[in-house]
Amino acid sequence: MFKNTKAFTSFSVNDLPKAKQFYRETLGLEVDDSNGLLSLKIDGGARVMIYPKPNHTAASFTVLNFPVDNIEKAVDALNKAGVSFEKYDNDQLKTDPKGIMRGNGPTIAWFKDPAGNILSVLEPM
Repeated sequence: MFKNTKAFTSFSVNDLPKAKQFYRETLGLEVDDSNGLLSLKIDGGARVMIYPKPNHTAASFTVLNFPVDNIEKAVDALNKAGVSFEKYDNDQLKTDPKGIMRGNGPTIAWFKDPAGNILSVLEPM
């Protein structure tokens, strides 16, 4: 039934102009802002829809992952752009001082968008 469909993902934010600025200027993505929504154009044709929600609650899980060739460089570049990375220190998740988790799956670092949704950069295994 869905074998040939082009599925997409979506999530909400509480401030569409702030999200547009973050995704376009901080992350450098192509952003379409028509019909009261944002559409992120991701390499390979994937689409991500972002919609405003007045009673938005940030996702407690990763809503969008960005594969990178070199996580150190990606984290450093995002830090320079003003992005802060999440730090974890528990039995399931331990990150280094830069916010990078290593040795438990892909090397990954999590950060949040202005609405508090969790995003990541990850270096595939």
